[in-house]
Amino acid sequence: MSYGQILYQVTGPIARITLNRPQALNAYTEPMAQEILRAVDEARQDAAVRVLIITGAGRSFCAGGDISPGWETRSRYSGHPTMNHLLEMRENMHQVVLSLRRFDKPIIAAINGPAISGGLTLALCCDFRIASEQARVGDTAVRYGFLPDEGGAYLFPRAMGLARALRMTLLSEIYDARQALELGLVTEVVPHSELESRVEAIAQRLCQGAPLAIRFAKRMMYKQLEMTLESALEDVAVAVQVVNNSEDAREGSAAFAEKRKPVFKGR
Repeated sequence: MSYGQILYQVTGPIARITLNRPQALNAYTEPMAQEILRAVDEARQDAAVRVLIITGAGRSFCAGGDISPGWETRSRYSGHPTMNHLLEMRENMHQVVLSLRRFDKPIIAAINGPAISGGLTLALCCDFRIASEQARVGDTAVRYGFLPDEGGAYLFPRAMGLARALRMTLLSEIYDARQALELGLVTEVVPHSELESRVEAIAQRLCQGAPLAIRFAKRMMYKQLEMTLESALEDVAVAVQVVNNSEDAREGSAAFAEKRKPVFKGR
């Protein structure tokens, strides 16, 4: 499947989506959003893929939505003036956010540069956010008369707390990588020259783990954020019924008893 505004590559068990509009700091467009959706679906359906990496080409991760001159007329929904912006968001970046949050394999954001507004939201949809020291993150939407409309109003407070999220958004603040780490917006900060190797090391470690257990553990944690304790425990009980009966669980138990490294097959 060909792509125009992203690159999609699969190397062994690792899939990679690279936002590929470096001349626009990888600001997303409707076509890019649709391509991300297609690529995420490819990675979801590919049984060999165990980890997904998302990054940006050039010096930026993603500068948010493309609001360069003429942005209002570039939408395929511009002929629906009473519903155009609602449809544009609902069918594009909102679907990207939902698709990534439903993706039960681990996702790593390799934040190689600015991740602003919708770009920060995209990063927060990932389970690991490894930032280069050159990364900058924040939300400047309201500075230009827009909203944190890709899901930022939901994700920002959950990552950094309501008071900090309000400050970032309402004051249009941008933070360097170390500040972002302190605020909980990124997982780890590394020298720019080590970003790729660190992300690859995390991806390889995830690939060596038990795929079923990893996928169920990720799924449970996100789901249970919205559950009562009783509902969460019932959710765990159902998942245990699947995972504990798997070949991987038997392999893990045998490896523990034999004091060797387990070899998991994801079944």
